[in-house]
Amino acid sequence: MSTPDPLEPESSRNTADRPLVDPESLPDERTAEAALRPQTLSELIGQERVREQLELVLQAARRRGRAPDHVLLAGPPGLGKTTLALIIAAEMNAPLRVTSGPALQHAGDLAAILSGIGEGEVLFVDEIHRMSRPAEELLYMAMEDFRVDIIVGKGPGATAIPLQIPPFTLAGATTRTGLLPGPLRDRFGFTAQLEFYEPAELRRIVDRSAGLLGVRIDGSGADEIATRSRGTPRIANRLLRRVRDFAEVRAHGEVTLEVAQQALALYEVDALGLDRLDQAVLQALCSRFAGGPVGLGTLAVAVGEERETVEEVAEPFLVRQGFLIRTPRGRVATPQAWSHVGLTPAAQAATLPWE
Repeated sequence: MSTPDPLEPESSRNTADRPLVDPESLPDERTAEAALRPQTLSELIGQERVREQLELVLQAARRRGRAPDHVLLAGPPGLGKTTLALIIAAEMNAPLRVTSGPALQHAGDLAAILSGIGEGEVLFVDEIHRMSRPAEELLYMAMEDFRVDIIVGKGPGATAIPLQIPPFTLAGATTRTGLLPGPLRDRFGFTAQLEFYEPAELRRIVDRSAGLLGVRIDGSGADEIATRSRGTPRIANRLLRRVRDFAEVRAHGEVTLEVAQQALALYEVDALGLDRLDQAVLQALCSRFAGGPVGLGTLAVAVGEERETVEEVAEPFLVRQGFLIRTPRGRVATPQAWSHVGLTPAAQAATLPWE
């Protein structure tokens, strides 16, 4: 029997009727993550507003017998932008082509993809904000007029050969909407802004993933993983796999509250979901720099990480949780951060720089 295509719609299959995934069939993290992705909108947990909006867009397109409008998927990493692109293709019963912004550095790179695209296909461009300007300009015409101009030759003798392409749907994913040029943003017919998940939604995701992976887990264990997942399904699934490893090796295979707590402590994820980097940033900010303000570069050197890693990986969660504040003079620890690391606020931290 042939293996089903993961992009094929599964609306006719009930999730409860699916066999459990054999853990041995998941040889690496990427395969495991792909196996846990929902395949249809009905399987998608959370993002109720986006799901309803997208369902209307897709249903209307199906009734008209046309490709849906171009879709921009925006939001922090790990919230399901790639999953939604897969779902769009599955719901439309259309092939999916996948590329990324950094791979499209020349107009010819994009032209090669568009010249071979079929009618109704979905083109998914991850990190679309990192495309080069020549590729962006070519994409404008393709999105609006379904046409691209292929430049042949150089200099005064160069000629443009127009190439018609069939109607398709562009699904672009970005973590930084502000970096997209206005003309590109305006050509998307629908923008899905993904939000962080609530603990109850993450609990449902953990339960679903545990069932697919064949993990025995009780309610308290699932709750513990959900509350430490930073509002992000990708992190919830990753923590579940690590807790599963711990349970299989040291706890007879069952994930309970105690097992989950021991496993997450081993992997340096604290009760609020802060990992090693988060804790190192707070510890350095409070113990070495008296709570700040301190520049991002200095803070990055203090924790032994790249500036971009601290800014894009650690800071968003710390700011959202109220541990850290960005000011014109630098990063400042809040009273909550001092309390979390178990230190007494320094005298100069009593008056914050914006007060």
